[in-house]
Amino acid sequence: MRSEPAPVPAFARLGPRTPAVAKPERSETGVWIGIFAIVMSFAAFTSAMIVRQGVSPDWRHFELPRLLYLNTLTLIASSLALVRARTRLAGIAKSLPAAGAAARKSFSEGMNWLYITFGLGTVFLVGQVLVWRLLVAQGLFLSTNPSSSFFYVFTAMHGLHLLGGILSLAYMIYKLARSRGIAQTTGLPAVCLYWHFMDGLWLYLLILLIVRT
Repeated sequence: MRSEPAPVPAFARLGPRTPAVAKPERSETGVWIGIFAIVMSFAAFTSAMIVRQGVSPDWRHFELPRLLYLNTLTLIASSLALVRARTRLAGIAKSLPAAGAAARKSFSEGMNWLYITFGLGTVFLVGQVLVWRLLVAQGLFLSTNPSSSFFYVFTAMHGLHLLGGILSLAYMIYKLARSRGIAQTTGLPAVCLYWHFMDGLWLYLLILLIVRT
């Protein structure tokens, strides 16, 4: 008498399970759209700069202030601090009063790193203003030369966009600080994405300014 084959469990028929992929927040999608628009605008200005330099006989090269490189290190440090903040805040429970001391400590450390990020971003903007003052002391104004004009335009545009990131970060800090022990990190991934993009954008601009101005 032939024996019936053993039934195959349902989970075996379905095959191996794949881990669920976290969907990006709605704010992240909005940031990606904004990043695309920013990239297009800076690409247009880059093309204009290259064309203007090629046809302009009065293009004047000048040495960038050394403070600009210190500002760059400051901005890079702010991105590293933001990575630490997100790492510390990502592993905590949503309700800190019900969590242990380790979670509360992690939340406190994450907030401290957010404060550091905010401070470094502000220092970068102040440093950029000081760079402008150094150029003015050298007699380089917005209308002095096409090269100085593009320098002011690029740094001003980046500074304004970074200011938007600083304001967003300030709101995130405010939201977390007033949560009274409930870590509402919604929106933090979008802030981190935008901030790191501003960091990468500045590195691109710095290389462009070194080569072209």
